[in-house]
Amino acid sequence: MVGEREPSSLAPINTPAFLALGVSDLPLLLLEPARPPARPPFALVLSGMAYEGILLGMGNPLLDISAVVDEEFLEKYDVKLNNAILAEEKHLPMYDELATKYNVEYIAGGATQNSIRVAQWMLQTPGATSYIGCIGKDKFGEEMKKKAKDSGVNGHYYENETTPTGTCAVCVVGGERSLVANLSAANCYESEHLKKPENWALVDKAKYVYIAGFFLTVSPESIQLVAEHVAANNKVFMMNLSATFICEFFRDVQEKALLYVDYLFGNETEAKTFAKVRGWETENVEEIALKISALPKASGTHKRITVITQGCDPVIVADDGKVKKFPVIVLPKEKLVDTNGAGDAFVGGFLSQLVQEKSIEDCVRAGCYAANVIIQRSGCTCPEKPDFN
Repeated sequence: MVGEREPSSLAPINTPAFLALGVSDLPLLLLEPARPPARPPFALVLSGMAYEGILLGMGNPLLDISAVVDEEFLEKYDVKLNNAILAEEKHLPMYDELATKYNVEYIAGGATQNSIRVAQWMLQTPGATSYIGCIGKDKFGEEMKKKAKDSGVNGHYYENETTPTGTCAVCVVGGERSLVANLSAANCYESEHLKKPENWALVDKAKYVYIAGFFLTVSPESIQLVAEHVAANNKVFMMNLSATFICEFFRDVQEKALLYVDYLFGNETEAKTFAKVRGWETENVEEIALKISALPKASGTHKRITVITQGCDPVIVADDGKVKKFPVIVLPKEKLVDTNGAGDAFVGGFLSQLVQEKSIEDCVRAGCYAANVIIQRSGCTCPEKPDFN
């Protein structure tokens, strides 16, 4: 709740792995919805073919391999407790060891995929969402496909013949987690896969497209292809700032994509970095959100709406030159289980309402609800049914 590059290409930054796993907004969402959820789940109103393939996500898939281990395992691989790193050569054997010696749980992860899975769970309509990304042709890739299918997401993965599926070791000791990300095939997506008729059909069908900023480091040409299609066909294009290093080191491709963005998500730290890089000389998040919304757009069909989360502080939404703030309720500490995927879950909840053309208020409320559910569970996982209205 990584910029998904190989560790060597991110030498100045040793923490983005924490972000690629879907934890880009860690102080972000320790929260409950501002209004208590009601029964029955709103998903009951969805029906028919109208929602099939309505939401498409593209990103960097990572298979989370989660297990309770002991301190000796951490020491063996020189992993610190409650930390997150990109895998080095010495860490590579740990993934097979986890899979063979421990009782592991596999979760189809990566920031965008987390958001799409949560949106799918909220919608409760099989096939309402689709996802595109690159995995390896291996057992972890097969597990990724199975998990996506089980969650109701229509996954179209590019399977790289020579590079293994990206994985994240989630090592649990005494309730605390250490994360080690091996990005591998997630970095290998090629736009030629997107152009194949069976894959481009997902783009054609979707009315809403969401891509986390991490994908800018892998296939900006794919983002451009999709963004131009969305603008030309009056659809809705959404992205996430995702991490401070994306704003700092991938500014050119970020700005090119931003021209097409109708909804931009981020947290307050990312927003401040975005502003600093552009010399805006302000750390006022409301002002930054307004300035982002006012940046040039390639299409005038939709005005840009900026959504910034601030941990326990109100969610900020900049829309049409005005700022709205939505208060959240802090989750009691004793109920907190795992913040991994909180920010991704917020986006997933938000999108589940947006594709139904609900109000911004309902979108934010759904985002807070989804994040609240996720952080009371182990990993970015969902119960069988949502309890939201």
